[in-house]
Amino acid sequence: MLAALALGCAAPVQAERADRSKPMTVEADKPGTVDLQRQVVQFNGNVVITQGTMQIRADGIEVRERSDGFRAATATGSAEKPANFRQKRDGVDEVVEGSAERIEYDAKTDTLRLVGQASVRRLRAGQVADEINGALITWDNTSELFSVQGGATSPGNPTGRVRAVFAPPDATTESAAPPAAGTVPLKPSRTLGVPR
Repeated sequence: MLAALALGCAAPVQAERADRSKPMTVEADKPGTVDLQRQVVQFNGNVVITQGTMQIRADGIEVRERSDGFRAATATGSAEKPANFRQKRDGVDEVVEGSAERIEYDAKTDTLRLVGQASVRRLRAGQVADEINGALITWDNTSELFSVQGGATSPGNPTGRVRAVFAPPDATTESAAPPAAGTVPLKPSRTLGVPR
């Protein structure tokens, strides 16, 4: 079953655009390899990739630079210790984060694929606003679309079904909106009391 869901229906999920022009940094606990001929970087052991506000953490990571100059990265974890990513949204104070057994990032298409017990969350002010769970989640940042597929049953998802939970609109955002033209905003009454 394939369900295409826009995470946070009222607000697009555009990632921080400036991240694309930032350098990519890779750090790890264990020795790694940098193959300049093949343009492949491999690291293992608590690996962290950072590019602007985007951060990917995993047991192992492979980064390839293609002939067109774009990079592709594969981060591997496990069911017990999944790979994780986190990125700030463009223009708002929100963060999108996710986890899966494997995360694949393609800079050219600006997509992120989370494979195996995948979960993606949108956080507002540090609180989970929306969440999607499934066997495979793809985040197409260009079209601002998340797609999610179900899969085999697992301890984290005993039914194998996809699941999405969307929070109601943020009340503080609604109350901050200016009043419509020609209307007078309501103010608390100082003369009305509690009925007796």
